[in-house]
Amino acid sequence: MTNVIACIDGSSSTASVCDYSAWAAQRLEAPLTLLHVLDHSRYPVEADFSGNLSLGGREHLMQELADLDAQRNRLALEQGKLMLEAARERVVADGVSDPQQRQRHGDLVESLTELEDEMRLLVIGKQGEEHDGIGARLGDNVEKVIRAIHRPILVAAGEFRAPQTIMLAYDGSETTRKGVGMLADSPLFKGLDCHLVAVGPREVDLNWAADKLTASGLEVRTAMLDGEVEPELHKYQRAHSVDLIVMGAYGHSRIREFLVGSTTNKMIREASVPHLLLR
Repeated sequence: MTNVIACIDGSSSTASVCDYSAWAAQRLEAPLTLLHVLDHSRYPVEADFSGNLSLGGREHLMQELADLDAQRNRLALEQGKLMLEAARERVVADGVSDPQQRQRHGDLVESLTELEDEMRLLVIGKQGEEHDGIGARLGDNVEKVIRAIHRPILVAAGEFRAPQTIMLAYDGSETTRKGVGMLADSPLFKGLDCHLVAVGPREVDLNWAADKLTASGLEVRTAMLDGEVEPELHKYQRAHSVDLIVMGAYGHSRIREFLVGSTTNKMIREASVPHLLLR
């Protein structure tokens, strides 16, 4: 678990993914890998036209279709290489030395799962190519990745701004308690101001978490909020100019509902700043 891996595609979020992955790699002093996956569902390795029975014996037409599909795949691969090179130039300009480039043909989730053992942090945009420009809709692949990958995932959103203030959505669960330990120990957060925020039942004890974070040298502010989880957290984020939200991928009580259900999508869909998901 050494690399920061950044998923690069043709969406408008790629610039943000590059900048946040460069920031994270430098803070963690970790190698940065830029990854482009050519989706096999859109660009199959071999086209199969056998189901088109109406073609009959017109084999030349079938061959022409296959040739066109192969040409399309070659162009998509070349476009991916150009995107990777542009991403490399951007992260080098951001201060990363010797970023690595990888290109794969297959399923994004499967590709990331295969790389999970060498993954320290995954950076991905909240919208992929398939939903680019469609309001705030969360990309299908993004949701699948969040559910499948058991590593911290930084979901990039908005234009890059080097985080100065972070917020941990805390519910007292094992996951968020581990998150406290991560915030306390990780160089990713050293020197940043920290807001420790809970939504809901007053029995959530913030004292333990606040003490641990303060002992690590972080400046900590605590808050207990009432209301619905997503709007309250984002309202607080906007009011206090929080640059990055940290939350567990699993929890319990009201937080659990939004972290494993449809409210997870809403939390990220409404995001204007990056969200770091912990597993």
